[in-house]
Formats: sequence, structure tokens, C-alpha cells
Amino acid sequence: MAYLTLKNINKIYPNGYHAVHDFNLEMDKGEFIVFVGPSGCGKSTTLRMIAGLEDISNGEFLIDGKRANEQGPRERGIAMVFQSYALYPQMTVYDNIAFGLELQGADEEYIEEKVLNTARILGLTEYLDRLPRALSGGQRQRVAIGRALIRKVGIFLMDEPLSNLDAKQRVTMRSEITQIHRETGATTIYVTHDQTEAMTMADRIVVMKDGYVQQVGTPRELYFDPVNVFVAGFIGEPPMNFVKGIVEGGKIKFGGETIDLKHKLGDRLKEYEGKEIVFGFRPESIVLGKQPESYVIPADVELTEMLGDNTNVYIKVGEAQSILKIDPHDTPEVDSQITFSIPFKNVYLFDGKTESVIK
Repeated sequence: MAYLTLKNINKIYPNGYHAVHDFNLEMDKGEFIVFVGPSGCGKSTTLRMIAGLEDISNGEFLIDGKRANEQGPRERGIAMVFQSYALYPQMTVYDNIAFGLELQGADEEYIEEKVLNTARILGLTEYLDRLPRALSGGQRQRVAIGRALIRKVGIFLMDEPLSNLDAKQRVTMRSEITQIHRETGATTIYVTHDQTEAMTMADRIVVMKDGYVQQVGTPRELYFDPVNVFVAGFIGEPPMNFVKGIVEGGKIKFGGETIDLKHKLGDRLKEYEGKEIVFGFRPESIVLGKQPESYVIPADVELTEMLGDNTNVYIKVGEAQSILKIDPHDTPEVDSQITFSIPFKNVYLFDGKTESVIK
């Protein structure tokens, strides 16, 4: 049996706004699940319903097989870390971490043991006598995590906890949170709009858009087997390239080039005759020059971005614009012409009307 179950969860506000539609998910104990999507997609609202901070309008939330809709946050055995840290400014790091245990009436010796152990895990031992204002953003975030961690709850919720940190701190804290999860084994739900955080931290990812779940899967599944245009474009950096075209005679035009689709559509070729499809390929999935078993396409180079480990090359094929990700040693000149190949296996086709992937 799943540890956490969300069955047809909906959130409808009094003004009629439907924020979350029929959310379904089963989580195993100890899983690390990430909700990801653009701002306003319903991911934080769903997290707050799990926490008991928002009422569930319709549907059922189960913890270890028992209905929890009517339970408050404390009854659910949930700890939550917010984006804003929410530390008590007048309390030392020690007192902030200890606060939850003090409310539970734990004895001082037990509290000290737990605080010291938690501080050791989080690298906060030398900061226990400091006030939050004397800490960096990353250190404050670790204190907020420690305050939640010390309670030894079964469910750990995190709402955009790294969004206030700079790029270097985010990278460090990503690995720290992942390590903490491994050490504690807590069932964790993490909300972010950053797909890099989702891909590097999650066991499974829930991709949301406009209150609807688009796809649930491992990072690998979402990257290699997206179910629609939105997921394919949201996961990956730079995003997948998309070109729309009408199928005519089993072919579409990619910019000024005509591409035969029999390699991808096979027996379904006639089904899409005269219909619009979306031709997709990832910037990093191409090879410069002509390659066998590939679509070979000439292009004009408009702009290059040298990023160190790779170069983003902005190209134009006829009127279609795309991005290629290549080895920096192969960076072409701006305004030059290049030829690149997209292996057949690296091409995705989507229905132009439904935007669902064509298998």
C-alpha cells in the first residue's frame, strides 16, 4: 500500500477559481517527489492541501491508508520548510532548532542531544549561539531545515526553499538536501519552478500546468519520453526545439527543407496526411555535419553563446529558428552556414491539435 495517496484532489476557492484539477498521486515511504511547473500552476496549493494549511475542496488524501482530510497539520505528522525561512529573529540557532521539541515538552537533555546531532548533520555546530541575522542565506535555510528535521516526522514538505539563494548556494544546498533525505529516510515532497532542481533531486517528478498534472515520472522518463509539447519544452536546458508543419505527401517542411516522416510515423503516415504536426528535437541531440540514419539540415548561424563546457548556437532554417548545443571547440562563426544532423531516434513528433506525443 502507498504511504501517501491523493485521489482526485481539487481546490476551488470561494470566488470560483479552480486552482487544482483532479490531482492523483501515490507515494511510497521514503520517496523524494518534486512538484514542478511555472508560477500559478497549482503546485504550492497542492502542497498546502497536503500540509493541512488549505482545505481540500473535493477528493481524498490518505496517510498510510487512513483519510487525513479533516486532520490539522500537527495531527498529520508533517514538517514544512518555507521559502522565507520563517526563523525567530530573537532566538539563537540553537533555540530555533530546539523550539519544536520544547513545545512538545521534551526534557532538556534530550533536546540538547537532538539539537547537537541535527546541527552536526547540517554543518551548523559552530553557529548554534548566533542569531539568524548573523548568518548567510544558505545557513539560515539549513536552520529552517534543521527545525523541521529535528521533529522526526514522517513527511517533509519544502516549498521553493532555495529561491532566495544565489546560484552557487543553490547548487550546494541541492546536494545537502538530497544527502539529508538519504540520511533521514523521510518521505519528502519538494516544490520548485526550477527544472534543474527537479531533475537533480527527485526520485519522481510531477509536472503541472494550469492546475492539471501533465506527467508523473522519473527524471529520465520525463526527459526521454515526454507525453506532450509542454513537458518536452519544460524539461531540458535549453528547451526542446519545436517546428510546426503540415504533412503533405508524407513529408513536412522544416524551414526551407522537406523532411520525409516515414522513418518516424511508419504505418501511421496516412493518418496524419494534411494535418499539422510538431517536429521536435533537443539542442544537445544533434551532430554537426552529415550522418547516416539522420535528418540532414543546412542552417544559417545567427548568434553563439560560449558557456565553457558547451556553446549554444542560434540558427535559422528558412524562417524557423532553433538552438543547437555543441562542443565549444566546434563553435561556428556568426553569419556562417552549417550543416547538422538529427538522428532519427532523437526526433519527437507531436499532434498539432492535441500537442500529445505521437508514438
